Amino acid sequence: MLVDSPPEQRAEPAPAPPTHRAARAVGLLLAAVLLVLIALASVAVGAKALSPDQVWHGLFHGTGTYGDVVVDERLARTVLGLLAGAALGLAGAVLQALTRNPLADPGLLGINAGASAAVVTAITYCGVTSLTGYVWFAFLGAAAVGALVWFLGGSRGATPVRLALAGTAISAALYGYLQAVMILDDAALAKMRFWTVGSLASAGYSTIVQVLPFLAAGMVLALALARPLNAVAMGDDTARALGAHLGCTRALAMLAATVLCGAATAACGPIVFVGLMVPHVVRSFTGPDLRWILPYATVLSPVLLLGADVVGRVVARPSELQVGIVTAVIGGPVFILLVRRRRTAQL
Repeated sequence: MLVDSPPEQRAEPAPAPPTHRAARAVGLLLAAVLLVLIALASVAVGAKALSPDQVWHGLFHGTGTYGDVVVDERLARTVLGLLAGAALGLAGAVLQALTRNPLADPGLLGINAGASAAVVTAITYCGVTSLTGYVWFAFLGAAAVGALVWFLGGSRGATPVRLALAGTAISAALYGYLQAVMILDDAALAKMRFWTVGSLASAGYSTIVQVLPFLAAGMVLALALARPLNAVAMGDDTARALGAHLGCTRALAMLAATVLCGAATAACGPIVFVGLMVPHVVRSFTGPDLRWILPYATVLSPVLLLGADVVGRVVARPSELQVGIVTAVIGGPVFILLVRRRRTAQL
């Protein structure tokens, strides 16, 4: 007679064989090496061409024109890109597990749009000019839109299609609001252009210092939720059988995503598709275990963001394309491909 194993023995995905765990560990190390190389490229390559000697002089001597370009501009935007990329990738992976929707990300669910709309409102109508002031508006907007999408998507009965439709509709409405504000207020156009596409160009060390505590807290919380989210991703009934605290896990996951998206959007503006693409790529070779997905997303998401930023600086010299435009150009076809692959798999 077959007897089911006790629930507590199945509270997470079955352990991978030692060879698989070793391969994942090696892959994570290689991803970290790739991140270091992309970060170095972000410091060395820009809209203004500099030789390796000039970059070296500016980085380690920090004086004169080279120091201004390399240390004050490129190094600051590289550090901010590392933080924002990790935040968006983690938020996307958490939301995909939370909603059991592989097409979920902060942009598609409207969280980035909510944070952007709140920040623009604070800047235009409330006279808020400092990052310390409007970061709280970003958190409020992200949380409000996240809750609204969850409600319109059916709350506990939410389906991936409903959530995607609700997030798309709310995002469209909020971006329409942003465009209307720019049309009605010429003075606000220059201020909001940064928020409409997402950019690392305005990065500064003061910005990094102000958002760092929020990003660090959100990352720690998201990584700590790997085990509970493994249970939630299996479905409500299974999660309850495994003893998971659904309400607490969902609340903490939404809090982590809100903090990560709010801080990243406050610093960089809305940048879409990073949280969608990277978890998909990661899941293809790590499997569904969030104990591996989340660390991989933390490392590889900045690779995508900084890589897109470098491309944007190179293709439009002596000007540059904002990183939000580059990620959208890359992410659109990838999103269509993902949808077609899922539809084909379901036939």
